[in-house]
Amino acid sequence: MLNFDLSTLSKHWRFLDHSTFGPQFDALQSFAYDDTLCQFIGQHEGLPTIRAWVHHQTVVLGIQDSRLPFIESGRAFLGEHDYRVIVRNSGGLAVVLDEGVLNISLVIKEEKGFSIDHGYNLMLTLIRKMFASFPVDIQAFEVVGSYCPGSFDLSINGQKFAGISQRRIRGGIAVQIYLCVTGSGSERAKLIRGFYDEAVQGSQTKFVYPTVQPHTMASLSELLGVTLSIQDVMLLLLKTSQKEGVQLTVQPFSNEEQALYSDNYVRIVARNDKALSLS
Repeated sequence: MLNFDLSTLSKHWRFLDHSTFGPQFDALQSFAYDDTLCQFIGQHEGLPTIRAWVHHQTVVLGIQDSRLPFIESGRAFLGEHDYRVIVRNSGGLAVVLDEGVLNISLVIKEEKGFSIDHGYNLMLTLIRKMFASFPVDIQAFEVVGSYCPGSFDLSINGQKFAGISQRRIRGGIAVQIYLCVTGSGSERAKLIRGFYDEAVQGSQTKFVYPTVQPHTMASLSELLGVTLSIQDVMLLLLKTSQKEGVQLTVQPFSNEEQALYSDNYVRIVARNDKALSLS
């Protein structure tokens, strides 16, 4: 079995901190950043990268969500609660992003034999090590009743606080996780339950959407019984990387990467607009 430590992949990682960009930082920009990193690392031997990011008042839908029978009512419901709606370019269903949710991307070169499960286990191992000082057992299994359920939902005592997704493009892999750090996990779940209520309205659907049960979700602050901030978890990420013998390099985008990012952003915005216009 492979060892899933960061240091076994590389002793040197690039670090990009996009966690403090504020309310104007568009989640579509994050998709463009990760696609750019995937392409550059996959094709140009760039350093594997850890990227941290936070977005405000955004609900990210999956493609299937955007095709629900009453999607316009669902979008209107989210708009009434001051959430912007976008459609993601990777798998999964609706998730909430806000100032209490920290997202982490691990972007690496796709190597032969590095399976999808290997990517998930790389992130799982990192998160377990980050919170190793707390007397809790972080489990990975599908939490039925959560939003965007999957086999690598992360939970403590059966309550989900994180979900992992992957995107593979042009020789690179982006393993992405959202961590509900602060606030109420159940309130976020109620928002998504309300979205599905409005977007489905009891109609037959082409896919099985989650029947969201708010009690199945919580934030890390709630589960650990401590007051955590995004900055606290960022510090745990940095300390864990250092403890694992990983050297982090803060390196802004080169001119070549910036040009590729601009192209990717234009493409992703157009794709998002198309997905929403077809809804």
